[in-house]
Amino acid sequence: MYGVVTRNAEEVDWSEFDVGFYEVKDVTGRAEAPISGAVNMLSCFGDNAAVDSNPGLAAVDEDGAPATRDRPYFDWSSVCPTNEEYRAGLLEMVEDCAAEHGDVRLDDVGFPREEYCRCDRCERRFEASDREDRFDWRAEEITGFVRSAAERIPGRTYLTLYPDPYPGHLYRRAGIDVEALAPSVDEFVVPLYDTQYATTYWLETIAKGFESLCDPLDASFSIELYAVDVDVDNLIHATDVAEAYGEHVYFGYDASNAAAGIRRKRADARTGVTHRPDGTGGSVR
Repeated sequence: MYGVVTRNAEEVDWSEFDVGFYEVKDVTGRAEAPISGAVNMLSCFGDNAAVDSNPGLAAVDEDGAPATRDRPYFDWSSVCPTNEEYRAGLLEMVEDCAAEHGDVRLDDVGFPREEYCRCDRCERRFEASDREDRFDWRAEEITGFVRSAAERIPGRTYLTLYPDPYPGHLYRRAGIDVEALAPSVDEFVVPLYDTQYATTYWLETIAKGFESLCDPLDASFSIELYAVDVDVDNLIHATDVAEAYGEHVYFGYDASNAAAGIRRKRADARTGVTHRPDGTGGSVR
């Protein structure tokens, strides 16, 4: 099954795609009304606009340095995931999305990095918890949020994962405990973005890592590829690799290029053309 991730509502209905993800809220803080014809998708704790308007929302490290896009290692600003008022607003948005379409995708869920968050509220919540290890406490906070969101979603709950399957990395980096989250999540989505896909061995390595992570949990995962200005042949090769491991393949932010790749791939399948990992192709007779 192929899908598209887009900010353009009309593209979710294109015949090449079996499912459309419509970005209702992205990391800039830009927000649109959810639509009924797509899986509405929310960037949860990435929100430049919210942090710009209220810097106190930002997650901070033990030195008080905020997780904002003007600092190294951050592509966007991150809200502290324990902020109850902000979380309540997110859950209201989840309900609004679910009212339009039963399936919802949660994006950018988790703490921004290992050092976060050490705000006064997080310090109080950790001290009041029954957890002795801060990483355990962080994972409990994130799992609780996802569980609350999933309870408001009558259909499928999708959750985006940072593309690092190495044991313990998601847990320590973001507070993501895949095993604990699996009962609340119907499908994990892993973005494996490249601007060229000239080689795909790295894509296969990461995809295999997520297969090894998810299979013992009987958890479903799919792969999202970047489609903007990517050579169509390269995109097809990347798709071949991705669909060998993920349940589905989704394409981000260039519906026209993605649709062209899907049409070519389907046409090649009908005429017997194969695409090999080394980039060569030939007819099968």
